[in-house]
Amino acid sequence: MQHVKLGDLDVSRIGLGTMGMSYAYTDSGTDEEESIRTIHRALELGVTFLDTAEIYGPYTNEELLGRALKGRREEVVLATKFGFLSHTGRPSGQLDSSPASVRTAVEGSLKRLGTDHIDLYYQHRVDPQVPIEDTVGTLAELITEGKIRHIGLSEAGPETIRRAHAIHPIAAVQTEYSLWTRNPEARVLPVLRELNIGFVPYSPLGHGFLTGKVRSTDAFGDTDWRKNNPRFTGENFQRNLRIADEVQAVADQAGATPAQVALAWLLAQGDDFAPIPGTKRVARVEENTAADAVTLTPGQIEQLNNLTPASGETHGEFELGLLER
Repeated sequence: MQHVKLGDLDVSRIGLGTMGMSYAYTDSGTDEEESIRTIHRALELGVTFLDTAEIYGPYTNEELLGRALKGRREEVVLATKFGFLSHTGRPSGQLDSSPASVRTAVEGSLKRLGTDHIDLYYQHRVDPQVPIEDTVGTLAELITEGKIRHIGLSEAGPETIRRAHAIHPIAAVQTEYSLWTRNPEARVLPVLRELNIGFVPYSPLGHGFLTGKVRSTDAFGDTDWRKNNPRFTGENFQRNLRIADEVQAVADQAGATPAQVALAWLLAQGDDFAPIPGTKRVARVEENTAADAVTLTPGQIEQLNNLTPASGETHGEFELGLLER
């Protein structure tokens, strides 16, 4: 597995997002043994970059990683996130990146993960009630105390990124980015390149859609967040199937799977990208990591650049309100 730098943090250029092992998708949290086997297989294949968050569960995903990494902590760069849960008494559903909440959050994550430090600690969403300078100042103190090593932001816009980076270097920004979600290209990516901040695309396979295996939503359980996602419902879903077909056509040319093509396209965008495809299955992590060896031709990249635009927003109205773009 090749490696890239997020700021000065060295990671495998394909990571592993673990959210779906515990949260948000059909059958999440139903097979812990398979999830742990998937994590261990990822490590065998050279993946060093694992991503979780306290909200996943909540809490249970961090606990799962803590169990999976027992005795193997030093093999990985461990990233987790705070901010969706309030530890200072704010009403449920309100973001909280106040210094007091951050300090409580980090202690909980350290305990659940079974470690004395977090390699990359992200603000999960920008809290409009707390100046980013206050939040990053607290994170800088945690670095001095040895509890975290690097600071990250998730779904932050250019102005927030600049203000945060002026207080303490930001190692990485995590944002949804894939062949069908390219919003960061216009405003966010130029700022990251200017400031030497790494980019971590989450949902690089479009929540499974770009694998070509989702041809119907009938199997989605009631707890699967895609069940009410605009891109997976009604006429939008039917129109978006054309995108999956177009990716499949390039995959046939490349002798790879659609998932590998979608990841290879991301990796071709620069040596400061480290996508974190999520899965809870060993076979899928084997497929995804093999994208490290897939090289697309300029013509294939051009085909992918010109895919049919996706129909529907990436999130519902409430979730969209939490994104800075």
